[in-house]
Amino acid sequence: MQKILVPTDFSQQAEFALKVAANLAKKYNGEIYLLHLLEMPLHLTNSGSAKHLPESLFFIKLAEKNFNEIAERPYLEGVTVHQEVAYEEIYEGIQAAVKSNNIDLVIMGSHGASGFKEMFIGSNTEKVVRTSEIPVLVIKNEHDGFEINDFVFALDFSEECKTTLVKAHQFATNVGATLHLLFINTVADFKTSSEANTMMNNFIKDMGLENYTLNIFNDHSVEKGILNFSRDSNAQLIGMSTHGRKGLAHFFNGSISEDLVNHAQRPVITFKI
Repeated sequence: MQKILVPTDFSQQAEFALKVAANLAKKYNGEIYLLHLLEMPLHLTNSGSAKHLPESLFFIKLAEKNFNEIAERPYLEGVTVHQEVAYEEIYEGIQAAVKSNNIDLVIMGSHGASGFKEMFIGSNTEKVVRTSEIPVLVIKNEHDGFEINDFVFALDFSEECKTTLVKAHQFATNVGATLHLLFINTVADFKTSSEANTMMNNFIKDMGLENYTLNIFNDHSVEKGILNFSRDSNAQLIGMSTHGRKGLAHFFNGSISEDLVNHAQRPVITFKI
């Protein structure tokens, strides 16, 4: 967590994310890359159109003003903050910033989405979660501090999840949290306690995990199970793997990690398989 990217639209939710980033940067001697993306109409970004120059300059000056105000926030004192304005769509701009700055972690604020907006439009955060090659931490509420003692990481214990478990375990170790590995038992894919325990223990065998627990939770759906277990255990963070589905495969199959990003009130961190 040496290089943390925080995309901002200067909203309250974006500031919630920035506060968490500042907390982590102070703890782990990291730096913050604060990115504002201007999705302006093409006619405003066309350098050959002089008549639109004042209008585009207005948005640039407004961003600079907001950056200057943010730089004065007390919670950023002592933290190195790099500022950038880019002219790309949000999720494409974030991908470019991650690559050019060798970012370790993206922290985003989110309002969440629901109903038809969630189905047909989706949130920018959801798109980033789906496409990011590095972990994405989604923040919806304000956190005075960001202490993580209990980190719930839900998985189906299939072979492809081993790579993301390694990343989640490393993250838990870095923040000093107990990692609670979670299997959600549903009617659609029911396993007895004995079967589930055998599956989980075989899965983690020889992985060298430390400071973890194994948990089975029964519920009507995987998403509800994760949310309910996290609530009951008073966890500070929920983790999931994401497949990065796109197009029709995403529309028909959905993604539990993206649903959690939209619906969970606790912070959610995702790791791409």
